[in-house]
Parts: sequence; C-alpha cells; structure tokens
Amino acid sequence: MLAAYLPIAFLATVDAARSRQFYETALGLTFVSEDQFAIVFELRESQLRLQKVRELTPARHTVLGWAVPSLEIATKELECRGVAFERYSFLAQGEHGIWTAPSGARIAWLKDPDGNVLSLTEARRD
Repeated sequence: MLAAYLPIAFLATVDAARSRQFYETALGLTFVSEDQFAIVFELRESQLRLQKVRELTPARHTVLGWAVPSLEIATKELECRGVAFERYSFLAQGEHGIWTAPSGARIAWLKDPDGNVLSLTEARRD
C-alpha cells in the first residue's frame, strides 16, 4: 500500500541552529520551515525533517544517503564547503574517503553536527 506514497526522512538534532546551518549551507538543502518540533528541508519531491530533541545517541551506521552522478565532483564541492569525509580503518578508502564496494558502487561517508552518518554513493560504472 505505501509503495505509492513518497517517504519522508527523519533525523534528530540537539542543536537546531548548528544543524540548520550545516544542512542548508554545507549540504545545500533548501530550507522549508522551522517550528518548535523540527526543521524541514526539501529533498526533491520529499522532505527531511530534523526533529529537535534534548538527547541523542547517533547510530553508528549510515542513516541517510544520496545517489550522486560523480563522487569526485560531489566530495570536492562539499570539502570546499567545509565538510570532512570519514575514514574507517577497516576499509580501503582512496582520496576523499571514497571506498569501492564489491558491487562496484563507490561510497563516501560524512557526519552531520550531531554525529548522524550520511553517505554519497555513485552507482557502478559499466
């Protein structure tokens, strides 16, 4: 039944001002609204809602990601905006923290100000 409807992404933040700055300025998302409960950003045809919480223990795994046509271009642009990409000792990552998965997809990870793990993925090139 729900396959016909657009999903809405939810993350949490303990510092709304810092998160709004990061998502709006560093990541370049379009701000929609803010109230006492959440900050809302446009995600193409859907939304990202950053829930305002008092406490947060971020997940240690990826919670939100974007498919990008060129990982090199996307990582370089974000680095110019002050975004740092994660390095994991258990993965063979190249420049900009890019890892090539067994499927051939290429992935880079970053964290938002609350420690939520985000990712960029470039599909396998055939």
